[in-house]
Amino acid sequence: MTGKNACELWDSGWYRDARHSPSAFYNARPADEVSLLVIHNISLPAGQFGLPHIEALFTGCLDCHAHPSFIELKGLEVSAHFLIRRDGELVQFVSCDDRAWHAGVSSFEGRTNCNDFSLGIELEGTDGSLYTDAQYACLETLTGDMMAKYPEINLGRITGHSDIAPGRKTDPGPGFDWQRYISGVESISRAEEI
Repeated sequence: MTGKNACELWDSGWYRDARHSPSAFYNARPADEVSLLVIHNISLPAGQFGLPHIEALFTGCLDCHAHPSFIELKGLEVSAHFLIRRDGELVQFVSCDDRAWHAGVSSFEGRTNCNDFSLGIELEGTDGSLYTDAQYACLETLTGDMMAKYPEINLGRITGHSDIAPGRKTDPGPGFDWQRYISGVESISRAEEI
């Protein structure tokens, strides 16, 4: 958390400390509930970082002829609420009050269709790559601010894409340090309470 109150940080589900790049790939949540945070990873092309293709994919502007692997993405309508780039830049595509299309076929604690009640954060990376200090710092701050704004999200309701879609998805992968991340969020929360 940044020391700002929720009113200063959020405007209709848009995080003021993010660069906004609105996606058309979202819809209304079936209920007014935000109670789960899902961590993902993405790189386009696979294993290449710092390119504009992720943002182009989430905003429907990807040139599917720019790389041979993009052909399979033609017509794909997918989005996440946030992307955290390797340098820590934070980009938001969908209001947190709306349903981004990030989880696909999924289940958490026996409940299906996780998009209905979750927020999705994409980290620029791969399953086996280590994430950067800048990404952890941004992710920890954003998570703390999400937990303040959406109190149904707590440390027990943060999961990886692999956990809600086992056998289908593997991200954020073994390169993601869950202990470091959770400890960082806890430290931020304790500092805010002082």
